[in-house]
Amino acid sequence: MTGTLFDITFLLATPVWLLLIFAPAWPPTARLAASPWTVAPVLVVYFAMALPVFPELWAAVASPDIDVFRELAAKANGAGAIWAQIIAWDLLIGQWMFLEARRLSLHPLVMGPLLVLTILLSPFALPVFLVLRAGKTKALTRQSQVRTSA
Repeated sequence: MTGTLFDITFLLATPVWLLLIFAPAWPPTARLAASPWTVAPVLVVYFAMALPVFPELWAAVASPDIDVFRELAAKANGAGAIWAQIIAWDLLIGQWMFLEARRLSLHPLVMGPLLVLTILLSPFALPVFLVLRAGKTKALTRQSQVRTSA
């Protein structure tokens, strides 16, 4: 059962990722990206895997210790719960990046690969996006100031 839950975790997030990457201009995509409920199915899987190991999970987060965390991750439900949490978090980060990119008019051909990187390694993708976001925000601020002073 745990193996099946682990396998379906990413599949539950996949439709949202596909829309963010391949249908960024479709109006329902933006509405979907604005909803935090997209992660609800993944969280159901998270709870299904986390509750059986809740004492170990609580021990790992209440007093962080690498050995306690390693013991949690060695359990199938522990590893599955950690995986589901990562998938949910990555999806929320991706949705925020998508919405910010739309707001700032970052091109989908830039965002598509960046969203794929977010799926795979969000700690690498997020700083890249933040740099792009800062640069685009600065450029838009300068454009606005030029228009205002003209």
